[in-house]
Amino acid sequence: MIFLDIDWKVKPVHGYAKQGAAFGYTRQRGLHFQIVTASTPIAAPVIVASRLRKGSAGSAKGAAHLIAEAVNTVRAMGATGQIIVRGDSAFCSHKTVAACRRLRVRFSFTIAQRKKVRTTIAAIDPTAWTAIKYTDAVFDQDEQRWVSDAGVAQTAYTAFTGKPQKYHVTARLLVRRVKRLGQAHIPDGQGELFTTHRFHAVFTDTALGLVEAEATHRRHAIIEQVFADLEDSALGHLPSGKFTANAAWLTLATLAHNLTRALGALASTFHARARTGTLRRHLIAVPARLATGARTLTWHFPDRWPWPGALENLWTTVGHRLRT
Repeated sequence: MIFLDIDWKVKPVHGYAKQGAAFGYTRQRGLHFQIVTASTPIAAPVIVASRLRKGSAGSAKGAAHLIAEAVNTVRAMGATGQIIVRGDSAFCSHKTVAACRRLRVRFSFTIAQRKKVRTTIAAIDPTAWTAIKYTDAVFDQDEQRWVSDAGVAQTAYTAFTGKPQKYHVTARLLVRRVKRLGQAHIPDGQGELFTTHRFHAVFTDTALGLVEAEATHRRHAIIEQVFADLEDSALGHLPSGKFTANAAWLTLATLAHNLTRALGALASTFHARARTGTLRRHLIAVPARLATGARTLTWHFPDRWPWPGALENLWTTVGHRLRT
């Protein structure tokens, strides 16, 4: 099973010479980029598609084309398992869902809670909710179930009915409800007459079970770690005043991210899931002195440096012998 996560970010820039820089909904002047990452349940994400747009571009502009590019890329890499495309509500549109259907992949998108969605949620049977492992949940050993303030339920839902008939899609609406803890809505001196909840809805056609499908969608947040890694490296800034040069810089940043991830996967199980900043400290900027003698290169490491084994695994895997 392969997860393709799509998301976007506005990178703030400064100076009026930046081509394409504009004010978007964040009210910050910047450039707007999208990325798609690929991951599996046992592998950290790598970037398989990216695109730089002007700062005022819509969040989902061009998303269907980028998803198609990402799906074709992972299939070219040899992926034969089920592909699930995940995204937030900005990407839940008739275009992206139609692209997923055309590419024969599954989708899992957060859906905005407009009136029709709220009505559908209100119609769910009160007995249909299943408690899930969530914040402060306790597992009841006798009844073999979670005792929690959060629960999930599902119902059928037809989306995009305001579009032409060919875009109408009927799939599962997964709903997570969480007990509303804030007391601001309760007048002073009064108790709460009944429990109120916050709802989070997901529109999906995955074949996973209810609890697993909802938990799988929540793990879409893994893409935020990729954004953090990019910000901690090449995308700490966009250096050029030329839009095309910054687009090339974004491509190089994604390549550097993926190559660093590859180094970690070859080094050790710990480094396979470590942050790229950690990988650079442990495997690239190593505290070693390189000496030559008798036509041999020898690495001299500090006596108590903890990572020579990982570095040796890396060098051995790529066909070199590491002398320390």
